[in-house]
Amino acid sequence: MRQRPSRLRRLDDALADLPLEEPMLLTELDGFLTGLLVGPNGIAQGEWLQSIWGLDEDGIAPFEDPLDVQWFVDAVMARHDEIARDLARGKPRPIFDHDERNGDVLWEIWIDGFAEAMALRPESWAAMAAGDDAEAAEGLARLSMLIAIARNESALDSVEINALEDRAPTELVEGVLQLHAARSRATPADPAPTPDAVPVKLGRNDPCRCGSGKKVKRCCG
Repeated sequence: MRQRPSRLRRLDDALADLPLEEPMLLTELDGFLTGLLVGPNGIAQGEWLQSIWGLDEDGIAPFEDPLDVQWFVDAVMARHDEIARDLARGKPRPIFDHDERNGDVLWEIWIDGFAEAMALRPESWAAMAAGDDAEAAEGLARLSMLIAIARNESALDSVEINALEDRAPTELVEGVLQLHAARSRATPADPAPTPDAVPVKLGRNDPCRCGSGKKVKRCCG
């Protein structure tokens, strides 16, 4: 397996050092950030960051040095933005851990992170599943099925589960792309400029915009 870039290895170490009972792994964080990006509504950064690092009893992030806080936020946001760019290109590159014994992809950890993002707004995800966008519902159904399998909560038989597990990484990526497409359709485009907002071209003999009272040709023109 190819070694991860040093920035991701450092972020992985920082996550492991968080004073939490079960700190988020890098691949789990990757699924979590992807869930935020393709989810049905935006969530404020301050809220979802708390899900990653937790808070002490005084509601303060668990860092002694403010510079550590800034580095951590910057590192997380760098990966967040990288995922967003990959989604925009239609080529997600999820971070997976691998079983050292046989090289199997441990996709279950990634999908657990995705499920944690869903848990921040369960009502919105439920509305998506029941909504009119068939592609969004299909993508969500794909990922929800993988979540159920990872948690041993699937109603499928063992043959069906084994078949899904074999193609889980592909199913995961395809489901994410469907949700991203749905999110893109639901995001309103920038409004067209109103007539008042369109700059009017001035003639050389028109009064200059600077307010001098002079004609354009004898002032700023």
